[in-house]
Amino acid sequence: MKENWGRWGDADESGALNLISEEQITKAAGLVRLGHVVELAQVISPALPLPQFRPNVSHFMHRSGADYAAGHSHRSGFQYADDTLLLPLHSGTHIDALCHCWYSDSMYNGFSAAEVRGNGARHLGVDKIGPIVTRGLLLDFVTLTGSPLEDGFTISAEMVHEALEKTGTTIQPGDAVLLRTGWQERQTEGGDVDFNAEPGIGLEAAMVLADGGAAIVGADNYSVEVLPFPEGTIFPVHQRLIRDFGIPLMEGLVLEPLAQHGATSFLFVCVPLKIKGGTGSPVNPVAIL
Repeated sequence: MKENWGRWGDADESGALNLISEEQITKAAGLVRLGHVVELAQVISPALPLPQFRPNVSHFMHRSGADYAAGHSHRSGFQYADDTLLLPLHSGTHIDALCHCWYSDSMYNGFSAAEVRGNGARHLGVDKIGPIVTRGLLLDFVTLTGSPLEDGFTISAEMVHEALEKTGTTIQPGDAVLLRTGWQERQTEGGDVDFNAEPGIGLEAAMVLADGGAAIVGADNYSVEVLPFPEGTIFPVHQRLIRDFGIPLMEGLVLEPLAQHGATSFLFVCVPLKIKGGTGSPVNPVAIL
């Protein structure tokens, strides 16, 4: 499958983000009515839950107020704090770059998987994404069904159409489509998080979003797609959206506050860190109402 390969040229590394036009951005800016800015990211800290195969977040201080209280010298009264953060790029609220996954040894647009080296990706890295400003759509399956979805629940194509109908609009080319499953909202603070069992979209639902022209798809779970995977498949939605359509995925979004505002369409802004050759980046997306 090569759904969007060559659509914007053989050298294209932006994928479906090419669908975001200046006209789309201008129309999205016109959605701002209240001036409310809603953050959609988890707080980064060592307490951030992560799958076992990824290292935990580490945050430590090089200099703090305690150093001066303990007698550290200073010049002319000047004092400061300084710290370091170590974290996996795919932790908390983050974006998957187009080099994040592939099959048959080929990434999006035919770039060879061999281009992903020990020092990063030579093509399709997160540094190629740039700032994302477009119309956001919230598809709220918690409100649609009356409760957070259970682990292993597959969001069908029919449910996507129903959720879209509730918004009173349709997907437009260049949209950022955000999916609220309620997965995070069901987690008990301090409890174990099962990253192998999540509600999410199935492949047919993903095709509705891709065929509609979504430039980016995000969700409040860790995988966007349903876990466990359908028998005989591994990350089928990731494979189709990222590798075949060139659609970046956002994972770990915090969408309950946005739903509480009753927002369905809004100005969406997301700026990944420019990590050269990175396969992803932590992000703090915002919806502006």
